[in-house]
Amino acid sequence: MKSEGSHAAFARARQLMPGGVNSPARAFGGVGGEPIFIDHAEGAYLFDIDGQRYIDYVGSWGPMILGHAHPEVIAAVEKAAARGTSFGAPTEAESELAELIIEAVPSVEKVRLVNSGTEATMSALRLARGFTGRDVVVKFAGNYHGHVDSLLVAAGSSAATLGVPNSPGVTAGTTKDTLVLQYNDVAGLERAFDEHGKRIAAVIFEPVVGNMGCVVPTQAFLDALNGLTKRHKALLICDEVMTGFRVAYGGAQSLFGFEPDLTTLGKIVGGGLPVGAYGGRAEIMHHVLPEGDVFQAGTLSGNPLATAAGIATLRRLRDEPPYATLEERSRQLAEGLDDAATRAGIPHTVARVGSMLTLFFIDRAVVDWTVSESSDTARFAKYFWGLIERGSYMPCSQFEALFVSAAHRPEDIAATVQAAAEVLGEISAHAGGN
Repeated sequence: MKSEGSHAAFARARQLMPGGVNSPARAFGGVGGEPIFIDHAEGAYLFDIDGQRYIDYVGSWGPMILGHAHPEVIAAVEKAAARGTSFGAPTEAESELAELIIEAVPSVEKVRLVNSGTEATMSALRLARGFTGRDVVVKFAGNYHGHVDSLLVAAGSSAATLGVPNSPGVTAGTTKDTLVLQYNDVAGLERAFDEHGKRIAAVIFEPVVGNMGCVVPTQAFLDALNGLTKRHKALLICDEVMTGFRVAYGGAQSLFGFEPDLTTLGKIVGGGLPVGAYGGRAEIMHHVLPEGDVFQAGTLSGNPLATAAGIATLRRLRDEPPYATLEERSRQLAEGLDDAATRAGIPHTVARVGSMLTLFFIDRAVVDWTVSESSDTARFAKYFWGLIERGSYMPCSQFEALFVSAAHRPEDIAATVQAAAEVLGEISAHAGGN
């Protein structure tokens, strides 16, 4: 597939921006080669600047659950833009978006709108520390909560060892109060609370992981999270930036039947525009300035264009829920990919929750980062580029979940499964020839 336009655009971008991108996830570092530059999108499709069309399973990394350029969302944004793009003052639209969130997520009694998922998690952690008067936060290896200094942490040498920075520019001081554990490790979580329980302000986790591929929590793990935080009077923060309104209208917490103390949201709540949110029990949220004394502010928080897109998206999801269709399309894709890899004789496993899924190039269930990082990333890169050549656009990393949208049609799924069968067959044949 020719990409002269993207090649020239990338050369230009590299002269202007670090690595030629504004987020490293777009740089194709996990698959090699150069990124594809997009001209426009519609429904389930991306169109690059060379005129090539792709069936899109990235969906702007999750927000485009209705598909790209949904008419109701576009109309709402256009109407809002005509009235002014930013006021720096309250609007009724902010309250409407807040009402939609509170209505959908029972654990959220009050909510604060921010501008991104990173900002939401950063603010929720500050609030948890302010509310509890404690310092230590527990996170899990492979869970991504944005580029917050205190969360850019590598695991220590044992389950109950405080983390160390894993990015230059992040000081040891900012991570000294972050404890990194293995996902789904109940015994490790229990040991951490035994040793640090009186210092733990909160545990933050993804209820379905998306940034080490799609990884599903065990019921025992969810029970331990809920029970241990309550017993030790720590807060449970559920990071639903990716899963909120994606795996179910009320998020993963409604799907799995638990209520965290705080929830962070993003992606879908902005309908494709920059919006994040954090919320929870009123007694906790009352500590946020100006009602309380935990500081958090933002010039563009509750931006009129972003709230308009979020309201239009959540209304559509509420009034005409696509979740049954998403489940069916996603099941067809997961089963098709599984069958294609099986027929090709390629070691693999497929994980899925709702419209999030991953084909892992590893022959056992992925339960944590240790297993996930053992996947065959070289084989994934060949798979990725083979699908690109055949018109299907997947996440450019083995460690990112793909997303199905309400705009995907059965023929789109079938075309992708057929393409995958061809690519995986070629990969297998080539491996056999070596």
